[in-house]
Amino acid sequence: MLPSNAAVPPASVRHNARPYLHGPEIAAMARAVQAGQYGHGPQAERFERELAAHLDVPDVVAVSSATTGIHLALLACGVGPGDEVIVPSQTFAATIQPIVALGAVPRFVDHHPATLCVEVEAVREAIGPATRAVLPVLYGGRPVDLGAIVPELERRGIHIVEDAAQAFGSRRTTAAATTVYSFGPIKQLTALVGGAIVPRTADEAQALRRMRALGITSSQTDRIRATTYTVEGPGLRGVLPDMNAAVGRIQLARFDKVAARRIALWKAYERALRGALDVSLVDVGDDAVPFNCVVRVPGRDRVHRIMRERGIGVGVHYPPNHLQPAFARWTRHLPVTEQAAGEILSLPFHPAMTPDDTQWTATALLDALADTTA
Repeated sequence: MLPSNAAVPPASVRHNARPYLHGPEIAAMARAVQAGQYGHGPQAERFERELAAHLDVPDVVAVSSATTGIHLALLACGVGPGDEVIVPSQTFAATIQPIVALGAVPRFVDHHPATLCVEVEAVREAIGPATRAVLPVLYGGRPVDLGAIVPELERRGIHIVEDAAQAFGSRRTTAAATTVYSFGPIKQLTALVGGAIVPRTADEAQALRRMRALGITSSQTDRIRATTYTVEGPGLRGVLPDMNAAVGRIQLARFDKVAARRIALWKAYERALRGALDVSLVDVGDDAVPFNCVVRVPGRDRVHRIMRERGIGVGVHYPPNHLQPAFARWTRHLPVTEQAAGEILSLPFHPAMTPDDTQWTATALLDALADTTA
């Protein structure tokens, strides 16, 4: 039971997640504003180069959000009306909406019960004549290795686009994939909003840069100086503003500190819940910088209500998409996903927490479970 003097939760656990700023971000934003470049500019260019160096990849294309990044990556792979995209249902709706926006069909598949991530066999079983892409979701930051099926996908002309919105800092495992990261408010690295794409080739990088600028072939600087420009193909308004890139650069320079804190917090939860009856931790593996800490518990809705009433910021990530009204025409029975949907609970998890906070939350969780079975 919680000690009597701990009836009020620590302030840090009243939120499921929250932005974590180091301090210099505000001044960096102000300098970007004063420079007068509010779209894609020198800060975004530097951020792209620094991201590429950090990730040890040839190039990175910054975009306005991971949702936009997924849309552009699928577009670059040639996904269009009638094509099928294999995707787990257990993800945020932002993974699915770009598929639908392109006129393609989400082919929902089950995930592994212990990781909530899709595996090779589920992908292989879902492949059909209309399959154009596979969109694995790196749930919680866990890397998804589809290397064993890459030769088969390449023979069939099927592309891999990784939704790594929750996985910046985690080890990349599928080199054949186009990878999309998020820099949203509560991600491992935040630019307040924004995202980035790691392209497979130089040609893909060039296409992505054109498409994020409405399909216009010339740069913003060249366009301002010229009397005309050329729109070569489809595109979106998807650039990362310099203000956000400036924040991202501060965050990236200090990323190792945040990564270490997140790993330590996840391990502290693992120790605190080890051996607990009726609680199983969703495993992120050894190669992840965790985005969140998710457990599976019986009577989840009651546990969620009790903990929220006690001021503890638990959440649910996420209700499955194949049961959402917007995607009902593509629904199919996914028994593993549907069972997990009623059990998953996200515990408070962000870098402002301490290992003591995780112990407090774990004890509160066990108390809530006891109350639901009393």
